Amino acid sequence: MAAAPEISAAASPTDELLEKTSALTVQEATTDGLPPHRSHDPQFNQKRSDPFQFGSRYLQESDDVFEFNAWDHVETDDAYKEYAEQQFAMQRESPVSDFDKHRFNSDPAKWWNLFYKNNTANFFKNRKWLQQEFPILDKVTAEDAGPVTILEVGAGAGNTAFPILANNKNPKLKVHACDFSKKAVEVMRNHEEYNTDFMQADVWDAASEELPPGLEEGSVDVVLMIFIFSALSPRQWDQAVRNIYRVLKPGGEVCFRDYGRGDLAQVRFKKGRYLEENFYIRGDGTRVYFFEKDELAQIWSGATLAPKDGAEVDETTSSSDPETKQALFDIEELGVDRRMLVNRARRLKMYRCWLQGRFRKK
Repeated sequence: MAAAPEISAAASPTDELLEKTSALTVQEATTDGLPPHRSHDPQFNQKRSDPFQFGSRYLQESDDVFEFNAWDHVETDDAYKEYAEQQFAMQRESPVSDFDKHRFNSDPAKWWNLFYKNNTANFFKNRKWLQQEFPILDKVTAEDAGPVTILEVGAGAGNTAFPILANNKNPKLKVHACDFSKKAVEVMRNHEEYNTDFMQADVWDAASEELPPGLEEGSVDVVLMIFIFSALSPRQWDQAVRNIYRVLKPGGEVCFRDYGRGDLAQVRFKKGRYLEENFYIRGDGTRVYFFEKDELAQIWSGATLAPKDGAEVDETTSSSDPETKQALFDIEELGVDRRMLVNRARRLKMYRCWLQGRFRKK
């Protein structure tokens, strides 16, 4: 399954949304004194020490919104929330037709192959921020880390795998980069930095009953799922979580980041894109879901099905037998990353919402 493309901070939303949101106010967080993050002095341009702190540039009542490119922990005000709910109501009233719903859901790989055919690898930015957000990546790439296997699900064009390998000092590291799209895997294998001594790129459907090529049960130390779970249908979640559980070693870790409900990308969807609640079709035919924090916690900690030998999974059937459910993962961290991104040149405000977590196999 291909990783969902991330929206650039400089990308402009539709004129309708911009006109309605550019004048909105936000709820301010109060802090004592001026923290270093608020200074323009270069000596304070440092990374945060806590990856789940999500920054400390708080917007206060007396601040000029357009002084910085982004503000952290910004809760949208009542006006924006009301507008977002109006947008959601409009989307529900004009859903995708039954014909198109079948067309997009029956063969999602087709649309991801077209996506990567139409977009070169230069379309994506390398995720150099990952080792800051997930410190375990620094640990497993250290020279003395020993044998380590990383599985990236929804690897796309390799924008996570290649930066990890570029910083790797561990001679015994192996990255398995898997994607739903044959075209995406082709892009990775043709990359100038692709080295089979440290990396293996393969086609794999995270919601299938098969494990990734070259991997056995209990063989993986870390699984990366960055903007990929949102590309799955809700009826595929249980099987995908079971697969991750099977492939991880006991105590293995999942590093997770994806879209949160109310994100700008969701609010700006127009008519004819709504599949079901919080689940949409983009203009290029790829699918995207926007999660609630409690929903994700339930999926990963207690509402998934334990692996069953010989079980068949049909995307049209939801797993719901309470007798087969068991907790598969401990939630180590799960946070909401809210930011207001600012286009200072056009004096526009854009509200983003992501969810980030670490889940450990029981």
